[in-house]
Amino acid sequence: MDRIGGRVRTVPFGDGVVEVGAEWIHGIGNSSTYRTAMQHNITILPQDPTFKVYQSDGTETDDELLLNDLVNFCFVLVGQKHTNFIGGMGEFITSRLLPYVKSKYPYLIKDTGFLPEFIGLMNSYISVHEATNDWNEVNVQSEYEDLKGHQHMSWHRYGYKTLFELMLNTYNNGPGLPNLDIKLNTEVTQIIRPEDGADVRVVCVDGSTYTARHVIVTVSLGVLKERYNTLFNPGLPLGKIEAIEKTSIGTAGKIILKFDKAWWHGQDAYYGFMWKLEDKVKLRIEDYWMTKIFGAGRPRGSTNTLSFWTSGEVGKLLEVLPEDIVKQKCMELLRKFMGKLYDIPEPTGIIRSSWFSNPFTRGSYSYDNRLTTQNANDRRLLAEPLRDSLGVPRVLFAGEATDSHHFSTAHGAVDSGHREAMRLINNSKL
Repeated sequence: MDRIGGRVRTVPFGDGVVEVGAEWIHGIGNSSTYRTAMQHNITILPQDPTFKVYQSDGTETDDELLLNDLVNFCFVLVGQKHTNFIGGMGEFITSRLLPYVKSKYPYLIKDTGFLPEFIGLMNSYISVHEATNDWNEVNVQSEYEDLKGHQHMSWHRYGYKTLFELMLNTYNNGPGLPNLDIKLNTEVTQIIRPEDGADVRVVCVDGSTYTARHVIVTVSLGVLKERYNTLFNPGLPLGKIEAIEKTSIGTAGKIILKFDKAWWHGQDAYYGFMWKLEDKVKLRIEDYWMTKIFGAGRPRGSTNTLSFWTSGEVGKLLEVLPEDIVKQKCMELLRKFMGKLYDIPEPTGIIRSSWFSNPFTRGSYSYDNRLTTQNANDRRLLAEPLRDSLGVPRVLFAGEATDSHHFSTAHGAVDSGHREAMRLINNSKL
C-alpha cells in the first residue's frame, strides 16, 4: 500500500484523529505495544465507556446500572476459556446469562420483550468484537488469552500511528533508522524459493525483483486465502494450505461521522441501539442490515465525531454501498433511537473502513470458528516457516493470525514479527 501500518490506520478527522482500523491496546500486562508507549513516556488512557441504551421507539432504557451490569457480565465471558462447553459463543453466554438474570433480576424473566431484545443487542456487539456475522460462529474453546489489565487502552490524541513512529524512530522528529529501506506502493506477485540454496526472490507487479537470504511474509490471512496458490513458488505444503483454508478471518466495519460540534452528552458514553422486536419486523428487507449496527460512540482522539460499528456480511456491504446512502441510513438510526432526546444536526463529513474490499487486507482480523478444536494446530502451522534442505528457515510467516494466543490484536501482530526475527537471530545454521 501507500503507507505503513497494515490494519492500523490513524486519520486526521474532526478536531483530532480517528482510528479506521485497530482502536485499542487490549490489556497492559506483558503487552509489547503498551510497553513501547511507556518506554517513551506516552500517556495511554483507559476508555471504559458507560452504555446508554436507547430503544427503537426513541426512549432510553430506565435502568442504566442494570444494563451495564448485564453488558459487563456477557463481555467478561468472552475473554474466558470454556473447555467443557460444546457450542457457540452466543449459546454459551445465553446459558450463563439466564440463570444470572433469574437470581439477580427475577422480574425480568417475566418480561417477554426485554431479554430477547437485549440478547439481540449483545449478539451484534460481540459479533463486532469477533468480526463475525453472528456470535455463534465463534468457538468458546479457543486458545485466545486476554492480557491482564484494562482491555480498552486508547492512544487518544496521539493515534495508533504513534506505535509505528516509535518503532521507526521518527516520533517527536526522531531521525529515523538510516539503514531501513521501506518500499511503498510495491505489490508482490510471487515469492520464489530456489531448491539449490540460492537467495529467495521476491517478484513485484512492476517487474522489479528483490533477493534475500530470508523473507518474512506478514500479509493478512485474507490475502493468504486469496493468493496462496499463485504467491508461492514452489507451492505451499499441504498442511499449511489446509491451515489457511480452515482458519477464519472476519470483517469489523466502522462508519465515522463528523459534526460541527458534539451534540451528545457524556465523554465516554457508548450509545447502544436495542431494537424492539415489532420494529424489526416493520423494516424493509433492504434496510434490515441497519439492525446489525449495534451503536455509536465517540472515539477518544476527537471530540466531535461518532463511530458506528458493524461486522460480517453487513460490514462488507457497507464498504460498497454508495456513501450518501450509508450516511443517510446512519442518520436515520441516530434520529430513530436518539432523536426524541437530542436535536441531531446533519454531519459535515464521513469516513468508512474498507478492510474486506481492500485487496491487500481482505478482512479485519482472524477468529476461532466452530471447528477450531478439530484443527487445534492450524495457527501453529500458519506460523511454521518454509525451510531448505538443511533445515534453515527461508520463508517465514508472521501476522496476528499466526499467534495462537493473541490473534486478532495489534500486540499479537507485533509479537509475531518479533518471534520470526528472533527465530532467524537464534538459528545456529544461518
